[in-house]
Amino acid sequence: MKVLKATGASFEFETALVGGAAYDDGGHPLPAATLDLCRKSDAVLLGAVGGPRYDQIQPPTLRPEVGALLPLRSELNLYANVRPAKTLRPLMQASPLKMRAGSMVDLVVMRELTGGIYFAKPRERRDNGATAVDTCIYHRHEVERIANRAFQIARQRRREIVSVDKANVLETSRLWREVVTEMAAKNPDVKVTHMLVDNCAMQLIREPAQFDVILTENMFGDILSDEASMITGSLGLLPSASLSDEKAGKVFGLYEPVHGSAPDIAGQGRANPIAAILSTALMLRYSFDDDRGARRIEDAVEHALDAGLRTADIFEKGCNLVSTREMGDAIAFRLQSAAL
Repeated sequence: MKVLKATGASFEFETALVGGAAYDDGGHPLPAATLDLCRKSDAVLLGAVGGPRYDQIQPPTLRPEVGALLPLRSELNLYANVRPAKTLRPLMQASPLKMRAGSMVDLVVMRELTGGIYFAKPRERRDNGATAVDTCIYHRHEVERIANRAFQIARQRRREIVSVDKANVLETSRLWREVVTEMAAKNPDVKVTHMLVDNCAMQLIREPAQFDVILTENMFGDILSDEASMITGSLGLLPSASLSDEKAGKVFGLYEPVHGSAPDIAGQGRANPIAAILSTALMLRYSFDDDRGARRIEDAVEHALDAGLRTADIFEKGCNLVSTREMGDAIAFRLQSAAL
């Protein structure tokens, strides 16, 4: 919020509890008032919601991830998850990979977010808990709409899509590949190739720069996007956007950092705010059609990193270790200075 205000644009902010904070306050991770406020808003900026002390809550539907995140996605029809993973030049050495010159990573994972194994039923324990059942279901229209979004995003980039599935084993993946192949024939300006998920996981480590847009289903996207994020150096750097359908020329979206709540460092000023800050850039770009504002935020982040500022997760010798607040202040100050 501090960085958004520093852009000089006018925003009206309203806040609501969700996740663990909401459970502590009223016994449910997604209060009806919070969901109603989200529906009335132009966009939602979401903080991390969970923590180990909520993992044993019964029933499981009251746990923050299950009782807040999944219903938010389904109730708000947030089916298209956009997760960019980009190497920031000042952080080339932060990657756990040995990055070769010219091998900068700049990819987007397009993850289907409201279907697949996270949502389908039955989903239950049987035989007094000795047997567990999860169901994976995909429908043609679910594949079509996320693929359409991927084509739109690809046209703004290098026009290359790698569709990831497990079509050698899973029926849902065979449907996925069939539908994407049909759509590729109708969109010849974008190059589409197919890759099995295990090979994709390997290729992301072997040569991540080969990817432009990765299109995949819910669970595969969850895993691959976290893998891609670590290539850049830290989960604390990666933003995400969860988008619904366009209405009246506007795209409603929920924007959040990829990382979790990191309860082990809560209150210590060590958390990296960059992922949340870059999520606001995505919000300007997709929901407010303000690409210039988004680029200004992204440039301010790079400027702070160029100046040698580092939070604990990306600290390296010779740099200046700063707190969460100090990093946010520096980025906000850069935005205000550039506007003068």
